[in-house]
Order: sequence, then C-alpha cells, then structure tokens
Amino acid sequence: MAPSPAADSVPAVSGQVNLRGTVGIPRGGLRNNISGVGGRLHGYIGGWIGRRPLLVGLDLGILNYGRTTDQVPFSRTVGPRVPVEVSTNNNVVETHLSLRLQPRTGRLRPYVEGLAGFKYLFTRTTIGDDDFGNDDLGDDELGDDIAESTNYDDFALSGGAGAGIDVRVYQQREPEKTLRAVGVHLGVQYLLGQEAEYLAEGDLTDENENGQELDVRRSRTTFLQPQFGVTFRLADTD
Repeated sequence: MAPSPAADSVPAVSGQVNLRGTVGIPRGGLRNNISGVGGRLHGYIGGWIGRRPLLVGLDLGILNYGRTTDQVPFSRTVGPRVPVEVSTNNNVVETHLSLRLQPRTGRLRPYVEGLAGFKYLFTRTTIGDDDFGNDDLGDDELGDDIAESTNYDDFALSGGAGAGIDVRVYQQREPEKTLRAVGVHLGVQYLLGQEAEYLAEGDLTDENENGQELDVRRSRTTFLQPQFGVTFRLADTD
C-alpha cells in the first residue's frame, strides 16, 4: 500500500532553534538592590507536537548584572612589583521549560509562551595576570587565569510568560535541506522568581585585609527581559 500524502508531508525533523541577546531589567525588590540593568545571551530549542501549532522547548540563558575589576598586588610579599587583575562578576543562569503557541508557517509568526524552571544566582571572582600590552610575551601568554572562586550562590524557582514574533528573512527552496527558514526574532519575557540571597555589584569587599566581607541581599528575583535575535526553522514546510 502506498503511503498517504499526509504521511509523506511529515518531515523527519520539525522544530526551531533561537539565539538572542537579552536585556535583564530587575523588578520589585530586586530593583531596589541592583542598580541599572543586566544582559547577555539566551538560547532556545523546541519541537512541534504533531501537526499542531504547539511547541515544547528548553530555554537557557545567562544574565550579567554587575562587574568590578581591580588591579592589586599579587601578594603582600612582592608588593606592587607583580600586579594581577581581579574581576568579580554577578550572574544569573536561567533554565526554563517552555510551552509555546506559534504558527508553523508564514512570514510573520507571532507567539505566546509559558515558562517554568529555576534561576541560579552566583558571584564569581577570577584572578588573571596583568601582562596585557607587554610586547615581550606572545599572544598565547596573555590574559591567563591564575585562580577563580565562587563567592556566593543561591537557587530560586522561576516561572512566567513571554510573547513576540519571528519575521522570516530567508526561505530554503531545496526540499532536502534541514534548514528551512531564518527569521529575525523580537520578544519579551516576564519571569517571576522566588526569594533568594545574592550579592550586588561591589558587595564583595576586603576592607579589613583579613578575608572577604559579604553584604548579602535578599529579595524576590523577578526580571523583565526584552530580547532580539535570530530564529532557525528546521525541516518544516511552507
């Protein structure tokens, strides 16, 4: 028996991948503890359920909401003769499952989604050499990390909603290709978060020269996240 036309039209792979830049705007109590906004990268991979306009996917991202860099002596013994660069970064890793309602085809594909997962907030300090600009060293010897440590971290359950649109800018005409279309992505997410403890920019100090002093903050961890990026649609048909 010959397969039905409907069976022939179902692709072996049917989903999409998205990469985007994100601006993290703190809301609520978090806004009182963090000055300004954060930002970095997010990625998404999802697949449609059957022939319905419903995708299940995984949304991963990292936001940096603070950074300090200082030049300090390598040790008290050598004093300022051997300086090192000490960089402290305040970050949030976001991991969410996404259930998204979005048309499978079309030049303009708006969507809405629900998200559920967690946030991992951590502050990490890295010590690197200060040999930048030294002409006697090769490129492979510049900027090596000497040591690093996580100063403080915490988890918070997270969930929220998102909306946006993918605007197709390229369509593949060869049916055997896996990449079917490329689109510009515009979107926004509002992600509520449980209370968590964290450090803000500049909260890690060593004023007494006898160990780190932590000014730990606590609040809910809610972000409003405008996003811009690109979407790759895989093995689907228009």
